[in-house]
Amino acid sequence: MSSKAFLFDLNGTIIDDMGFHTIAWHKILTEDLGANLTQDEVKLQMYGKNSELLERVFGAGHFSDEEMERYSFEKERRYQEAYRPYLKLIDGLDLFLEKAHLKNVKMAIGSAAIPFNIDFVLDNLKIRRYFPVVVSADDVVLSKPDPETFVKAADLLGINPLDCIVFEDNPKGVEAALRGGMKAVVITTMHEPWEFKHLPNILAFVDNYTDPFLDTLL
Repeated sequence: MSSKAFLFDLNGTIIDDMGFHTIAWHKILTEDLGANLTQDEVKLQMYGKNSELLERVFGAGHFSDEEMERYSFEKERRYQEAYRPYLKLIDGLDLFLEKAHLKNVKMAIGSAAIPFNIDFVLDNLKIRRYFPVVVSADDVVLSKPDPETFVKAADLLGINPLDCIVFEDNPKGVEAALRGGMKAVVITTMHEPWEFKHLPNILAFVDNYTDPFLDTLL
């Protein structure tokens, strides 16, 4: 099985950092904004744009655009401060990216993260050279589970979406791939396989990028 392009989500897929996002969001939502949510309840809301998360929790119109932008940036600042000492690629990804690059597989980032967080990862881990295309939260109108993020990444690479494989950690991201006509590989950093049982486009579940199955994609 070969593919002409790999499209990677970022958080939980390239780096195993979703626990740090959960803690940062939980503190913002409960301590700063007064929501009565457990960390598990916060985890269920962690998909799409930051502004969408705030609207899911508090309702549309509760915050101004300026307030949502301020809380969003503060959450990311806290996340980066806490996670920076642990920043590293998921095991095996460095070798997998290099193999794909040598095989001339085109690659892109398709993430609901803001550029501030994407730059934090790509530049500090020195992997930007693998990703000529980056689609962030700022580049789309509709975020995952809408397929816009991945379809736009495929278009910018000049590849038919049907010839792309998406790497994701979240059911909403896999749903976005499905709606875009793409197969997906799930990295089980945050969610268990049973949480994806309604999604028929999954090629495999892997703990990390050392899984032998991934060689079949190259």
